[in-house]
This record gives sequence, C-alpha cells and structure tokens, in this order.
Amino acid sequence: MSDIIDVPGRFQNDSGQPPPLPPARMDTLKTLGWVSYGLHLVVAIAAVLPGVQAGVGLLLIAILIDWVKRPDAKGSWQYSHFSWRIRSVIWAGVLYALTAPLWLLLVVPGWIAWGIISIWFLYRIVRGMVCMNGNREVSA
Repeated sequence: MSDIIDVPGRFQNDSGQPPPLPPARMDTLKTLGWVSYGLHLVVAIAAVLPGVQAGVGLLLIAILIDWVKRPDAKGSWQYSHFSWRIRSVIWAGVLYALTAPLWLLLVVPGWIAWGIISIWFLYRIVRGMVCMNGNREVSA
C-alpha cells in the first residue's frame, strides 16, 4: 500500500522541506502581500501625522489577510513577511496599550511615546516592503 500512496513524499522532498510553491501561487501571495503592506503603510503614515486617523478597520483587514493567507506561504520566503506584519501589529498594539495611561496623566509623554511607537511601526512596514521588493525574506 505504501508504494501506491506516498503521503510524506507529496508534502516533502528528500531534505524534509515542503516543495516549492508554483509561480502562480507565489505571484498571488506577493500581490496579497503588497495589498497588506499598503494597508499597513496607510495606517502607519496616518499614525505619524498629527490629526490624521486612518482607522483601525484598515489594520484589521490587513491582519486578517495575513492570518488567513500565511499558511499558504509555508515553505517560501513570503511566509516571513506574513509573520513580520502580524508581529508588527501585535507589538504595536501592546505598546500602544501599555503607554495609553500616559495620556491620562500627562498629554506630552503620551504623545511622545505614541510618536516613537508609530515611527517604529512605520520603519517595520517600510523595511518589509524593501525586502519584498527584492524577493527576500524579512528577518528579525
């Protein structure tokens, strides 16, 4: 029976790695990655500019794309980008939440803290976009 159905062989090659993704799948994932990065970028730029709010909705759409499509990218350089964007949003959210009390105590420290977090978030998005443009993994 094992000579008829080689289940491990369908999902892995001799090195134990998943087989490379077909070019059409890679193109689709890259397009989705650019859409996600674009949504993240709009939110990141809006967070840095005073008085501009892009809304959490765009970020939720972007992170939903990343969570749903990340398993499809397993075994490719694009997997790192999906993880990178998810981690960026989670860390930014945690940092914003931790520094939110500064707004209640004194406005200026809150503004400074959120400004630094926003610049860091913008950096993460731009760095990821540069790596994606070069068809490279993004690493921590």
